[in-house]
Amino acid sequence: MKSKNEKIKHGFKGQKMVVLPRKIISKFLSTDPLTQGVYITDIGYYPRAVNHYVERPKGIGQNILIYCVEGYGWVEINGKEISIEPCQYITIPVNEPHAYGADKTDAWTIYWVHFNGNLTDYIVNLIIKHSKDYKPYLAYNENRIKLFEEIYAQLERGYSDDTLRYVNMIFYHFLSSLLYEERFNGIETGKEDAISTAIEVMKNKLNEVLSLNELACVSNLSTSHFSTVFKKETGYSPIDYFNHLKIQKACQHLLFTDMSIKEISFSLGVEDQYYFSRMFTKLMNVPPKEYRKRNKTH
Repeated sequence: MKSKNEKIKHGFKGQKMVVLPRKIISKFLSTDPLTQGVYITDIGYYPRAVNHYVERPKGIGQNILIYCVEGYGWVEINGKEISIEPCQYITIPVNEPHAYGADKTDAWTIYWVHFNGNLTDYIVNLIIKHSKDYKPYLAYNENRIKLFEEIYAQLERGYSDDTLRYVNMIFYHFLSSLLYEERFNGIETGKEDAISTAIEVMKNKLNEVLSLNELACVSNLSTSHFSTVFKKETGYSPIDYFNHLKIQKACQHLLFTDMSIKEISFSLGVEDQYYFSRMFTKLMNVPPKEYRKRNKTH
């Protein structure tokens, strides 16, 4: 690590920082059912942080996330120094010895968060699993920055229970934007595009019976590859997913129309209404007639 004598105190023009009182963390954030999973303890923004340097030989009791949007810096974890470039972020696990600092010639601009909670070990491991050498690349997205700025603005106004719940729910969204960047940016990979095509076909043909071969064909994939990719992306086999869409539509018919169970069954391409009722009951845990009775309003 760098010499401790090189350490320079924080102080950057335009900087922002909020450190939550530790009493609030222990009395509320770590115990409230909505926040105890993931909660922010400190948050800040350092623009062009010249001479920024931090060294923690024993780590700290929070996870750290540093998101670089301009300039350059470095982070040392487990004795390995990692260079950080614009549009990269890095996560430092709780109690992990580390040091980090700004590049001497082109200092970084960073958004940073310290966070804790009983779900954070899992989340940090998931982030590291999705990343390479701790530092995933992120395309700049103004909406992601707005999430950060909303969190900061709310915390500046105080620490009411509702404010703390609100900002930490936003922080979940912020974390999801890092983990699932393509979804956050509305970008589809070739795999996702093939799956989206198949799902659109399903939606447009709810009144028909579609085979696995037909769905694979419209996706331009082999049947076995299509099945594997579809389940990986959605969590369900193609036919199970298609049946879920049919039951979703059946729920709408039951609530918003006076169609009989037989009519609904036929409209969804299921000629045997008793088979339809069994399928509905299996997925909704209640028969269609009972579902209509419980939920329909006039």
